[in-house]
Amino acid sequence: MQNISNTMKNFVFKLILLISISTLLGFCSKALGLNTHQALSIAIFSVSILGTLFFWEFRLSFAFLGAAVLLATHTIDLDHLIKFSSLEIILFLVGMMVIIGLLKDAGFFAWIVSLIIRIRNLTAKKFVFSVAIISALLSCAIDEVTSIIFMVAAVLEICDYFEVEPVPYIIISVLATNIGSAGTVLGNPIGILIATKSGLTFEDFILKAFPVAMLCLLVMIFLVLFWYRHSLRKLDQKIKELGSNEMLIRLISVPPDRQTRTALTIFAITLLLIASSHRLDILWGLENNTILLIVPLVVAALVMIWKHNKAREFIEKDVEWWTLLFFLLLFAQAGTLKYTGATDILAKRLVGLAGNSLEVLIGIVLWVSTIGSSILDNVVLVAALTPVIQSFQGLNLNLQPLWWALLFGGCLGGNITLVGSTANIVALGILEKEKNIHVNFFKWFWVGLIVGITTTCVVWLALIFLPFYK
Repeated sequence: MQNISNTMKNFVFKLILLISISTLLGFCSKALGLNTHQALSIAIFSVSILGTLFFWEFRLSFAFLGAAVLLATHTIDLDHLIKFSSLEIILFLVGMMVIIGLLKDAGFFAWIVSLIIRIRNLTAKKFVFSVAIISALLSCAIDEVTSIIFMVAAVLEICDYFEVEPVPYIIISVLATNIGSAGTVLGNPIGILIATKSGLTFEDFILKAFPVAMLCLLVMIFLVLFWYRHSLRKLDQKIKELGSNEMLIRLISVPPDRQTRTALTIFAITLLLIASSHRLDILWGLENNTILLIVPLVVAALVMIWKHNKAREFIEKDVEWWTLLFFLLLFAQAGTLKYTGATDILAKRLVGLAGNSLEVLIGIVLWVSTIGSSILDNVVLVAALTPVIQSFQGLNLNLQPLWWALLFGGCLGGNITLVGSTANIVALGILEKEKNIHVNFFKWFWVGLIVGITTTCVVWLALIFLPFYK
């Protein structure tokens, strides 16, 4: 009874805090000279963000209510609400989720993660390098959440075999996953959001984001090798005691069958078409990223024709409709900030604060997004900052470095805290469910903070000094 009472008090306190902060933001906006619709759009968007932070399980409810209030108060009309909802991004994610559903059904991921254990003369350092590199590349190719589910399963299996604590290796895998997710358009939902809003192509990500992400990965590996050196010694000792990993290879090695090979071929063709999307856009005279958005839909359609008996399952079980609806309404609310002109005013204030220096502005966007994404879901944060960066366009600034700063900040900041990324929450949830191991805040925070700050500094230097970001 006491627990129920405390829970209710906590709920009421958070609700009062949410209403108070949002109302205060609305009044402050009015006091700063914004009109009623601009102040209202800021207040309602802040309710959605704070509602997500305080009441995660009710985030979709806040998104629904926010959209309804914006329409009811004539802050935005229905046509523009639909326009700003970024339906093209939602459809892209639906198509990719169907393709990932095919890969899961074909046993592709079980085969991929089994590759880790095929390393000859396995050592703790080789294990860390393999886990980190495969985690990063998987998140580049698919998405951070799907890749971390299968990586956690592999790491737990291997740690069980060698009878070592899995926590350090789970954390390493998650850190690498978040870093790798910045490497391509596909790694994180914010990648496709930034690509569609900025006009950046898949090629741009490969040429400009991927190399820096891999540099950050290398830095992260050396940091965790030092941080977890005692755990690595124990693993080396266990490997020596058992003598070899041949038995483990025989136990969980998964050879690719015909279905896996077919699914892998389909996925490879999808990646090839996505990688060539910019060239195809130019060849056929289409707008930037048209082919990028079409390819997952076409491939998903063919997959559902081929696997017609499982098509409904792919749509109902593998597509995260709860998350996609939240994204759709959140994008619409963020677009309202741009529609009312609130972000134009904020952009001018930020440029004035930066003294019209692009380098200072890059630092502001990078560190705000890094720190913000350590607290909030990075999609929420990027959706809030996207219209602000779009508003810089009228101020004759080169926006490309700002988009890259937003991308890297949104991905790297997720490493700092337990709740900084969906991949973190999913991995720790599996660990708690499967092994009844609870990772406390500070066990994650110190290593996450060091990795997060160091890799963000690497990106900051790259954005300022590397010529291809100019």
